[in-house]
Amino acid sequence: MGWRELGFYARARLGRTIGRVVNRDAPALAPAAPLDEVLSGASTPLALTRLLEGRGNAERQAAVARWLHGRGVPFTRERFETFEGRGENFCVDVGRGERALVLIAHHDAVPGSPGANDNAASVAILLSLLERWAAREPAGRVRLLFPACEELGYLGSRAWVRAHGVADVAGVLSLELPGIGDSLALWDAGPATPFLSRVRGSFEGIGLRADESYHVVGRIPVFGSDHRAFAAAGVPAYGLTSVPAAEAAALRAFVFHPLRTLLNSQGRRPPPFDTYHTARDAGGTLDEAALSRMTRALQAVVEELA
Repeated sequence: MGWRELGFYARARLGRTIGRVVNRDAPALAPAAPLDEVLSGASTPLALTRLLEGRGNAERQAAVARWLHGRGVPFTRERFETFEGRGENFCVDVGRGERALVLIAHHDAVPGSPGANDNAASVAILLSLLERWAAREPAGRVRLLFPACEELGYLGSRAWVRAHGVADVAGVLSLELPGIGDSLALWDAGPATPFLSRVRGSFEGIGLRADESYHVVGRIPVFGSDHRAFAAAGVPAYGLTSVPAAEAAALRAFVFHPLRTLLNSQGRRPPPFDTYHTARDAGGTLDEAALSRMTRALQAVVEELA
């Protein structure tokens, strides 16, 4: 146990406390959709968001495993436990190749939030891609990682990297908040890398334009996600989020200076952060077009790197 792990532990506990305070007066969450109904229903990202939305973390974890089992998808499951927390990671490898593109969507949520945009919609997008690849898998190698405990300092991904290393990883994208907005944001994208250039090229290949329909942002000081466990091990790894283009300036101010921005705006957070970690993060706030755009962008990245 080192200072880094203690820092993650303290930060996660503080985050959970803040979440409970924010949601303390929120109305009771709506019941989750019946699991059997979701499993037998449509496989669009919006429909599959209901697989996890409104469930506790143990139920969310079990629901992902049940979906993979039900579709006959070969996957590995790895339990981990440290003083910070415990959970189970799921991994699916498709395609062929020496090195893998890793796409990540954590399946946990903060207490008191239905966790639709954070992060049921991200899981739903990757599951919908698996549905497409059932008939024709990608030409290159793609690893879909569904980790637990992202809300505890991306603990599940740190456990995965400790267990497996990164020798076979070509690059990493972790999905966060994919369901609100009309453009994409690639973040924690610091120095240029060949992987970053190819991701940008894949976006532009489907008609997205830099600083209009997609944005590239450097290291964000406060907010993090699972890709950071891989970046710390030396591979190019970035977060990928949907954002409203009209809020680009407000979002930059918020993510780089959150406390100052909250004070200056009387507590207003720009979307998609206005529902982030709150009881309002429900499926009704999601935009099907945003989910489709993110899915199409990921498919383009996979094809570019194949």
